[in-house]
Amino acid sequence: MEFSHVPVLYNEVLDSLNIRPDGIYVDGTVGGGGHSSGICERLSEAGTLIAVDRDTAALEAARARLSGYSCTRKFLHANYSQTDEIEQAAGGKVDGILLDLGVSSFQLDNAERGFSYMQDAPMDMRMNEDDILTAYEVVNGYSEKELARIIREYGEEKWASRIAEFIVRERAKEPVTTTGQLTEIIKAAIPARARRTGPHPAKRTFQAIRIEVNDELGHLREAVSRMPDLLRSGGRLAIISFHSLEDRIVKTEFDRRLDPCICPKEFPVCVCGKVADVRKITRKPLTASEEELEINPRSRSAKLRVIEKL
Repeated sequence: MEFSHVPVLYNEVLDSLNIRPDGIYVDGTVGGGGHSSGICERLSEAGTLIAVDRDTAALEAARARLSGYSCTRKFLHANYSQTDEIEQAAGGKVDGILLDLGVSSFQLDNAERGFSYMQDAPMDMRMNEDDILTAYEVVNGYSEKELARIIREYGEEKWASRIAEFIVRERAKEPVTTTGQLTEIIKAAIPARARRTGPHPAKRTFQAIRIEVNDELGHLREAVSRMPDLLRSGGRLAIISFHSLEDRIVKTEFDRRLDPCICPKEFPVCVCGKVADVRKITRKPLTASEEELEINPRSRSAKLRVIEKL
């Protein structure tokens, strides 16, 4: 299957990274190589791209797409939170890092991966096929209380308790083995009046289960707290988020780095000695233009935040 992915905020990302032709840049979520191709176009033979992804199919697609560029290209099968492995691959500090969060178009369109509620497939949802936990284990093995929690917290779904109740009731009859089964259970759980407006009724629950399976928020929190340490002076970290849970983590971790003081608020002056080692490039997150929204509706919820190492 062809790896089809339209990179969001493409020009904004490339401009924000402030790419040096001889620099070292990390694409921590290389996907099909959409953003990376733009990075490579701006790199000379002296420049280096470190392409990272937890999905081997993504890495192979990126390897093929980026084969014609003159810069050095290294491909690393890892999670972007594995900063030690990334630094080792880069041979030291880097000049820029990009994270394009969430699930890719390829993963959604590849039915057998089980990410989409629009196609019937086995309950999988793993971004890294070597991982053990799958959507099947979550849906069929988690308690009703735990299911309700992750659907509420990770999906921000107000019908979480009812959906969890229906899942547990149906799986008692037979295991839920396909995404089609799960979608129908979710539809039955949400009252008809609530299904008439808003997104697909299964969207939030599928998001929640995918986040749980891949521990997306845990990896993001770890990565954002550590990635500034990978940057050289003047290097930039750019992160595209797609929902409020991701953006909240990025904003919180950026703010903590921008204001690291741990003194009690009542102290008139700082005595802890902690000072910021980054500065904010984007005062407010960058969002898609009207032109991009017409071409790529997926970009509607995208937010780009950027900081620079001092």
